[in-house]
Amino acid sequence: MTIRVLLADDQALLRATFRILIDSTDDLTVIAEAADGREAVELTEAHRPDVVVMDLRMPDTDGVAATAEICSRTELTDTHILVLTTFENDENVAKALRAGASGFLGKGVSPDVLLSAIRTVAAGEALLSPHATRALITRFLATPATDDLLVLPDAVKALTDREREVVTLAAHGRSNTQIADHLVLSPLTVRSHIQRAMTKLHARDRAQLVVIAYQSGLVKPQPPAAGATDTH
Repeated sequence: MTIRVLLADDQALLRATFRILIDSTDDLTVIAEAADGREAVELTEAHRPDVVVMDLRMPDTDGVAATAEICSRTELTDTHILVLTTFENDENVAKALRAGASGFLGKGVSPDVLLSAIRTVAAGEALLSPHATRALITRFLATPATDDLLVLPDAVKALTDREREVVTLAAHGRSNTQIADHLVLSPLTVRSHIQRAMTKLHARDRAQLVVIAYQSGLVKPQPPAAGATDTH
């Protein structure tokens, strides 16, 4: 099945470059291009892409606002947002994740990484750039305003002990395989726990599940090790 992609970036040259790259694959195709956030929302509504590759810094309606609007529409729940940004630690990325983006990458990634990221986001299975994502969540999502929580505590209480354990490990950046090894479970069982937790917490995908885990207080951020740096 071909993954349908919408490109949203105010730089025409970048859009053209991304289109050539994406259309060169057998399983991905670009169905539309948007030059700003407002156009991205309109074209997403018209074409229902599987993935929107979203720049954050665009004139008029920016990528954060566009992400929030797309992710708030129930008819667009099958569309996932992949944020591309020049600055991976930009606070706007955190806002986009809160709004429902499935993950993010820096614009300096290799072509293969970008293509793989689109496939990953389309599947809704994992956060992208896990080291940078963990740092970002720790910095910006760990202390949300009380009225900014994505889920009520009662909803978190609906999780089983095993589901909480699996979500906690996922929130610390572990893959399904790593969680399975740690808990001595099969990856399929881990995936089932993740899916049930997403359903109970009304998470669009794994990325939002992790954001909910931090914002609800289910998971507490771990301070970075002294002298540690993130090279991703």
